[in-house]
Amino acid sequence: MEIISKAKAFGGTQGVYRHKSEACQCDMTFALFLPPQAEHGPVPVLWYLSGLTCTHQNVMDKGEYRRLAAELGIAILCPDTSPRGDDVPDEPDNWQFGKGAGFYLDATEAPFAKNYQMYSYITEELTELVAQEFPLDMSRQAITGHSMGGHGAITIALKNPERFKSVSAFAPIAQPSTAGWSKPAFEKYLGHDQSAWRTYDTTALIEDGHRIESLLVDQGTADSFLDDGLRPWLLQEACAKAAIPLTLSMREGYDHSYYFISTFMDEHLRWHAARL
Repeated sequence: MEIISKAKAFGGTQGVYRHKSEACQCDMTFALFLPPQAEHGPVPVLWYLSGLTCTHQNVMDKGEYRRLAAELGIAILCPDTSPRGDDVPDEPDNWQFGKGAGFYLDATEAPFAKNYQMYSYITEELTELVAQEFPLDMSRQAITGHSMGGHGAITIALKNPERFKSVSAFAPIAQPSTAGWSKPAFEKYLGHDQSAWRTYDTTALIEDGHRIESLLVDQGTADSFLDDGLRPWLLQEACAKAAIPLTLSMREGYDHSYYFISTFMDEHLRWHAARL
């Protein structure tokens, strides 16, 4: 593992690291904030999964999580959103697919299956790496994310409920198998058989019996992707039918940007801290 950078912040350490990924068959980069409490022993960890076009750096630069994470004693782990490199297949003119758009799934279709193994990367390889290299209490994990990353956070939590003590999301894609900006990606990554898509679709997973203890979601009412891409009412309906407690806050006037995310980041950190 290579250290790209380290900086002291709020008594803790914001680091950026690179390693060779077997799952994605390329070098992968991630960011990790360790609060000052990590100097004295393992601390709980909150995963943050970013959205389309993002890397580890967007939330690191704009998310404004370090002050409260340091106060609460929580590490913040921010993976990349896709494999990277000149040999990774991509559609450079399509921001909804390829590099920056891994959708946190394991692709099964050529040529993408070789590299786009983001579900395995997050849940297995990166998990094992950070557990070995950093003072993290892996018995106390939580997960959150934005947009595509919100989709990733909820689906990963639904499939691993024993692992994650809590889950939240900012403007998640509620039903990516039918959303205009994700359905084409699912077809390219997973093939034409839509039954294979269900394991990466929040509402389908809930319909198929997967459960989490509770869920916190924030969504801006001025989000330009609200009606076509995000559709939180579908998530609300699925949770209601399954008796999953959902706290859905529709934030008047907020859009899809990090101005929105940073505004409500503290509320999400406190939500997770109470459950960690």
